[in-house]
Amino acid sequence: MDRLKGKRALITGGTSGIGLATARRFVAEGARVAVTGTDSTRLEAARSALGPDAVAIPVDSGDAAAQKGVAEAVACAFGQLDAVFVNAGIGDFRPLEQWDEAGFDRSLAVNFKGPFFLVQALLPVLANPASIVLNTSINAHIGMPNSSVYAASKAALLSLARTLSGELLPRGIRVNAVSPGPVATPLHGKIGMDEAAIRSLAGQIPLGRRGDPDEIAQAVVFLASDEGGFTVGSEFIIDGGMSTL
Repeated sequence: MDRLKGKRALITGGTSGIGLATARRFVAEGARVAVTGTDSTRLEAARSALGPDAVAIPVDSGDAAAQKGVAEAVACAFGQLDAVFVNAGIGDFRPLEQWDEAGFDRSLAVNFKGPFFLVQALLPVLANPASIVLNTSINAHIGMPNSSVYAASKAALLSLARTLSGELLPRGIRVNAVSPGPVATPLHGKIGMDEAAIRSLAGQIPLGRRGDPDEIAQAVVFLASDEGGFTVGSEFIIDGGMSTL
């Protein structure tokens, strides 16, 4: 349980779901962790749950200019970073005819633009070696109805994992991606799915269930740890077989 011993890590969107599960797993593996979030109450609850060494950074992940503040806060707390899990995102699912420009821009800002400028801002803070893991989605690969903008934003993030893996490797920074399928997080409730809809969704997954956040967290631990030292520009699809159908 010490695969991340001594490492300093940043997890965006670390107050619930996959982000919080990953932060807990990182702490259990010996890392010092900083998490970001927008809700002050949940941010403080996460910091308390993660222990006295955890750092909580309030930020809107869709605000490109604000990402420099995240880098400054991390540098002040840790000096440098050994691992980053870019996890913060939103899921906005609508039929094509219901989209407006404001909603489109918000999804792209949180799911791609903000992460892009966060990585840029973190470059002076990242140690050599270091690991960046981007949380994309199986929706980047499948044609799920009503997911057009969400899927496009995650496909952009997946492309970034590939291009930055080559660009940043000379600096000792490995970039990889995880692409989860449906995971049992608060997201499904936020987008209005009831129990019947969730059961229907689970029926589309060969394993017959949604994933557990910790199953994603375990993959991120591997990619962030020295065990993943030969893994570069890779995508871990963790979807219970959904993309094989």
